[in-house]
Amino acid sequence: MAKGYWITFYRKITNAGALAEYAKLAGPAIEDGGGRFLARGLPVKVYEAGLKERTVLIEFDSVEKAIATFEGASYQAAAKVLVGAVERDVRIVEGS
Repeated sequence: MAKGYWITFYRKITNAGALAEYAKLAGPAIEDGGGRFLARGLPVKVYEAGLKERTVLIEFDSVEKAIATFEGASYQAAAKVLVGAVERDVRIVEGS
């Protein structure tokens, strides 16, 4: 079974306090769903479009586990904290 990767790109952060509160709630929800944080932060170097956005990369044992965690009640409660505080793009992709 292929691993699943949850990748988040933060295009804009307007409320750092809300992001910190989200992290306190989302981290345990993601880890309880089997997620392992592989990378978090700003890129060291950018190429092509040159977007220097905060990026988070999380690995799951499967795409199904990543989706179930994102759609789960615990994570969705955490995500509500971000409403109006950030602009982001969340993607879940299958590993090869």
